[in-house]
Formats: sequence, structure tokens, C-alpha cells
Amino acid sequence: MSHAPQPTGAPVVRREGRDKVTGAARYAAEHAPPGCLRAWPVPATIARGRITAIRTAEALAVPGVHTVLTHDNAPRLEEPDDPILAVLQDDRVPHRGWPVALVVADTLEAARAGARAVRIEYATGGHDVVLTEDHPGLYTPEQANGGHPAVRERGDFDGAYAAAPIRIDSTYTLEALHNHPMEPHASTAQWADGRLTVHDSSQGSTKVRDSLARMFGLGTEQVTVVSEHVGGGFGSKGTPRPQVVLAVMAARHTGRPVELSLPRQQLAALVGHRAPTVQRVRLGTDDDGVITALAHEIITHTSTVKEFVEQAAVPARTMYTSPHSRTVHRVVALDVPTPSWMRAPGEASGMYALESAMDELACVLGVDPIELRLRNEPAAEPDSGLPFSSRNLAACLREGAERFGWHGRDRQPAVREEGPLLIGTGVAAATYPVLVNGSTASAHAAPDGSYRVRTNATDIGTGARTVLAQIAASALGTPVENVAIEIGSSELPGAPLAGGSAGTASWGWAVHKAATELAGRLAESAGPVPEGGITVTADTGQEAAEEPPYARHAFGAQFAEVAVDSLTGEVRVRRLLGVYAAGRILNARTARSQFIGGMVMGLGMALTEGSTMDPVFGDFTESDLASYHVPVCADVPDIRAHWIEEDDPHLNPMGSKGIGEIGIVGTAAAIGNAVRHATGARLRALPLTPDKLLPYL
Repeated sequence: MSHAPQPTGAPVVRREGRDKVTGAARYAAEHAPPGCLRAWPVPATIARGRITAIRTAEALAVPGVHTVLTHDNAPRLEEPDDPILAVLQDDRVPHRGWPVALVVADTLEAARAGARAVRIEYATGGHDVVLTEDHPGLYTPEQANGGHPAVRERGDFDGAYAAAPIRIDSTYTLEALHNHPMEPHASTAQWADGRLTVHDSSQGSTKVRDSLARMFGLGTEQVTVVSEHVGGGFGSKGTPRPQVVLAVMAARHTGRPVELSLPRQQLAALVGHRAPTVQRVRLGTDDDGVITALAHEIITHTSTVKEFVEQAAVPARTMYTSPHSRTVHRVVALDVPTPSWMRAPGEASGMYALESAMDELACVLGVDPIELRLRNEPAAEPDSGLPFSSRNLAACLREGAERFGWHGRDRQPAVREEGPLLIGTGVAAATYPVLVNGSTASAHAAPDGSYRVRTNATDIGTGARTVLAQIAASALGTPVENVAIEIGSSELPGAPLAGGSAGTASWGWAVHKAATELAGRLAESAGPVPEGGITVTADTGQEAAEEPPYARHAFGAQFAEVAVDSLTGEVRVRRLLGVYAAGRILNARTARSQFIGGMVMGLGMALTEGSTMDPVFGDFTESDLASYHVPVCADVPDIRAHWIEEDDPHLNPMGSKGIGEIGIVGTAAAIGNAVRHATGARLRALPLTPDKLLPYL
């Protein structure tokens, strides 16, 4: 039975779905070859200092334990491109949880028992792990994450703010947040005949291959890294993490395959986190609420291992009219684990503060918060002066207001009651930049009429296989069932990692280019496809490197309705609605899943997720899913995502923008604004837990 081609945009069911729900999809820890050993890391139990002695006799006496790797006997590494990977190379301890030994055994149970039997002595030094607004170690870096300048000034902010008749000056605080993907970070490593093969839970196996080759003195052709199925990452698997280096070291040392899955309790110390921030937002406007002066100044922490600066002030450079602007990032290096990417780094935290301040401004002015945002729509991107390739924030706000039933809302706070429950609604805007990287892909036509597309994309649960097949099928004019997709191995044509909401745009561009050229070759061919088939390869490095003459961003609007229990302080979200303008949607089914997933993470950011640093022990106290509370189905009874049709010809051949991260942006602010509307209390520190709300009720 033949099938008509399904165009991009159709809600095609993800092709690996059945494999995942039946257990046929194999993840990094499930590729254990015969004779595979298991490993368990030993984390440092001090916040800063040096190792003075490691006693392994008891651990080696545990039945099944083969070896204990320490800085005394571990393989020596070349200097890595990321300092967090320099594990078991010296006696230093930069933070609690840093790997100080690795026990390798026949079974997981033996490795864990051996790790508990390792005895380590330390020389401790004083430690500093607490971020404060007046920390003497604060400095201004050159750049924030993503290469953004740490400081940007336009016009005369001080003068314009002082002259503004309406002023807002508020400070917002966010605790550290953790990625906690369903699948912990895992690697299985095997050496054979001078070659290294690794199955790694990663968002980009090409990057892992390159890093391992550098550290172990190999050519990239000697290393294969496979990341076929990945159980989530949210940024924490965007670059190699210590477990893959430890697994490869153990495999080299023992001469046998080694599998290492990081224990859940060790993730907070080893795989990055969203850094805590203290954000001061100042808005000055005229009497009509049009912004004349805007300042967004943040402080955050990094580690002593390497510098990572959350770019939380960057969205303020894009969002609203601001002829006089100041955006500043300051950072202090503390004895903490190294922060890193977490879904929408910069935008998620920065837009919480900016959109909360916009709501405060609307309250002061007595203006509807949607109307306030519409009054401050810029004609061009404020920071660069470039025209927007497309900007449909206003359409998202209007569409969302209609769908949500916003019109007729009483702006007065604390007036809707249902018994002990206080009901409120809130809104916030969302944005995320359009990013794209060069990629390669090949497209092959077989004599039987089938096609095969190959590129080292990574499907981290987003449905990348399915969408890439749709892109190729559309270009080839064939049913999507005729297109096989190979992804997830560094042996395939090189491709960038899955991150920055850039994956589909980057890989899809190369796939589209290869498939389009293949279709042209087939059209020119007079006879049948030869026995060996026809293969076309494509590289979009040149196209992706071109500087566009436009500011390219996705936009959205988040709406929330909450019920606050006046007796307990508990906040329940009754409804969440997101409306987005993200170019052409390539698969309606997987897109809705991405939007909703981001919104759920935003709900967790607002109400349940937070990680506190113990100043005495120098450790994150919420280090597992029993104490770090991610939202569950009962927390989101009614959550909906919609999008508007957006035709933007200045993006890529598919006309798509990234959608993996914008769902989280603005959600926490919408919920916080709804809580203020329900209670009249403006809380400026997340998460909004009952203990914080009760004093105001």
C-alpha cells in the first residue's frame, strides 16, 4: 500500500516510540559487552583542600573488586579542553563531591561496597560557598555564557532613570537549580586493538569523541562514541562530563570494558547546575508606561575550576523599548561545583526577573500588563539596532488573552476567593534566540525506491529522528516511511550537539540540502538508480557562518491561573497556557510535547525546585529526587500549548526556529505574577514555597 508524502508540520508519530516503551531502545549503560566491569566513583567529603592519604586495602578486600583508581595510579591525561574533566590527576579538592577515587569491580554492588570502604585523609582549608550581594570577590568578567559581552550600555541610563516620573527598583533571587534528567549520566567504554569505543549518555557524541581523543593522545579516527538513545539532558549532557573520562581510564587500566553510571546523589556536584542569581531590575517610564530607562544587573557564582557566567541580563537587551539601557553581569568564584547549561540558560532566570518587574510596573501604573508590553514593542532590536526577521510577541499576547479568557480580569489583587482559596491570574512574555551551527549530512537513494539519511544528530527525547525524516521526505517528495534515519554515532557525518534549541535547525539544514541535491540528481538521471545507489553529501558550514542582517528570535506569551490556600500557603497551578511564535512548526505532535515540557519545568522553577548550599559542609543539600522536588502530573492538571503561523524567510530552508527551550522562559514569572494577583503579596525569591507565603496570608 502506497502512502502520500506527509509534509513537514504533520503530527507524525515518533518512530522510536515503540522501542522506548517496550525496552528495545538501549541506553548507554545497557551496552555492556562480555566481561564488562562496573565502576563507582568516590566523591570528596570536604569543601576544599588536598588529599594527604588514600587507604584502599579494605576496598580491595571486598569480593569482586578489581582495582581502585586514585591520583597515584590513574592513567595520565593530556590537558583537557574543559578543566572539569581533569579527574584523578592530582591531590587537589576544589569542591565537595569532586571525584577522588574510582572503584572497579565485577558487579555494581561490589563496586559500591568497595567505594564505601575507601579511606581518605585530607588537609582541609577554609571554604567559601555562599553567594552574597556584597561579596568582596565579585568581579566583572569579559563575557557571559554564549560569548555575550558582560556589560552593555546605551545612552545615559542614570540621567534618564533619575528624570523618569515612574520608577521601579526591585531585586529578585533564584536558588541553584539542577537538571536531573531521567537517565543519569552513564558511559560504557571498551578498548580493542588500539581503538576506543564508548557508549555515552551525551547530547553530542562528536564533541565527546574529540575531547577523549585529545585527552588520551589518540587520533579522532581511533575513537567512536555512540549516543543512540539519551534519556534527557536539559543541557547537563551538552559537553563531556567526568563519568566518561573515568570509564575510559578504568577500561584502559584494567584492559576490560567498564560501565559507569553516576549515582543520582552525585549529579549535583559533577554535571553542572543553573547558578543562583541575584538580579536587580530598574525600569523608568513616562506617565504612559513607555520605558525610557532600563537596567538589569545580575550577580552569580562560578567555581574555582573554571568560569561560567549565566547570561541572565542578556534578554533585557532584546525585549522592550529602552533608549537608555545598562545590562551588567558580575560573578564570584566560590568553592562550589561548576555551573553550566540548564534548559534556556540566561533566558529562564533573566526573564523571570524582567517579566516580574514588568508586572510590578503595570501594577504601579494601573495598566493591564498585556497593554503595558504592547506599548513597549520596539521597532528594531534595541541592543543591535537590527530589524527583527520576525517578531510576533504582540500576536502571541493577543491570541493567548483570547484563549485564556484574560479580558474582563479584575486587576485588583486578592479579590477572588473560593472558600479558603485565593484565585489569581498572571502573564509573562517569553523569548529565545535563533541559533544555528554548521552541520554535515548524507542522503542515499537505493534501487528499491527507499532512502537513507545519515548525520550525527542526537535525539535526547525531542523526536529528532522523526523530524529529520520529515524534512528529508518533504525535499525528496516521498512518504516519510521511505526514509531511514541514522543518527547518534561519531562515525556518521559530523554534526553539532543538541543544545541551544539549535539542533533541528542545524541538522535539518544539512539534511534538507543533501536531500534536495539528491532529488535533483535523480531528476536528471535518465535511467533507474544504479545497483550501488546514489549518495549525496552536504555541508552547511559556510551558510551557517554568515552573519544575518536581522535579529532572529522566537517569542511567546505565558498565562497562568493559581489557587493559593490561605490556611497552608500552598500554591496550586490550575491552568497554564503558552502561545508561541517560532517560525514554521515541523511536527505538531513533538512540538507540543517540547513546549509543554518546558512549561512544566518552569512550574517547577516557580514552586517546587530549589537547591540550597550548606555553608558549613559546602554541599547542595537537595541532591536527590526525594529532596529536590520536580513537578509531577498532579501538579499540572490543565496545561496547553498553541502557536501562531509565522512565515520567516530569513532563517533556514525549513523556516523553523528552535522550540526546545522557550517553553520554560517566562513560565515562572507568569506563575509568580498570578500569585501576587491572588494574594496581593509580591514575593521576589523562588521557589514560592508555603513557608515564604504564609507570613503574608
